[in-house]
Amino acid sequence: MRERYAYELIQKGMRIDERKFDEFRKIKIRTDVSNKAEGSAHVTLGETQVIAGVKLKTGEPYPDTPNEGTLIVNAEFTPLASPDFESGPPGEDAVELARVVDRGLRESHCLDLEKLCITPKEKVWTVFVDLHMINHQGNLLDASALAAITALHNSQVPKIEEDTIIRGEYVSKLPVVFTPVNVTVGKIEDKFILDPLIEEENILDSKLSVSVRDDDKICALQKMGEQGINFDDLEKMFDMAIKKSKELRKLVK
Repeated sequence: MRERYAYELIQKGMRIDERKFDEFRKIKIRTDVSNKAEGSAHVTLGETQVIAGVKLKTGEPYPDTPNEGTLIVNAEFTPLASPDFESGPPGEDAVELARVVDRGLRESHCLDLEKLCITPKEKVWTVFVDLHMINHQGNLLDASALAAITALHNSQVPKIEEDTIIRGEYVSKLPVVFTPVNVTVGKIEDKFILDPLIEEENILDSKLSVSVRDDDKICALQKMGEQGINFDDLEKMFDMAIKKSKELRKLVK
């Protein structure tokens, strides 16, 4: 019923919560919400809530990048966040979200991975970004990406003594170079909206996730939904994403 109502309003140029099509819900960001992580952030986007935690561990580098650290993103959808989520191994939606956030971070080169090398070809830092969905009321992807980059900005590199990581003692900040921001643009017929509510997400024809770097370069894309998107619409969606990314980036602490 609410989905039908949301659709009818959008056709009239309105939304359920009276926002403009290019307007995000109120965003709140808290950092250092976990004392068990090297860095963390809690993002509230309207009623949607996501927590990101960053943990560093040592390991071997990849053979093709022997002098660089590594980055791994995981996402957990628990029943606490939505009755549609089930406990157990990550489902398809969780895997897709983690991959999209990972790609935005990785392709933006937001971390100077060479500075995370401890011993070339032998030991490097692996940066784990764990995303936990606390409440799902739409647009988990943008909230998760925002939480991830904020947590990275607030992370530190632990001290090592005789191959042992000394948790709670740090030698430097994590080498964050860029601040990629993810903006997902939803398409309903000839209308485009940002930050969809869960009712709006369910009626989208398609949506395009756009990761934008500080210099306005688009570093990653993910198209979702069954309907295609023509080139003219792509240009409009890119413009909306780039413009909104500037606003969101200012919120990263």
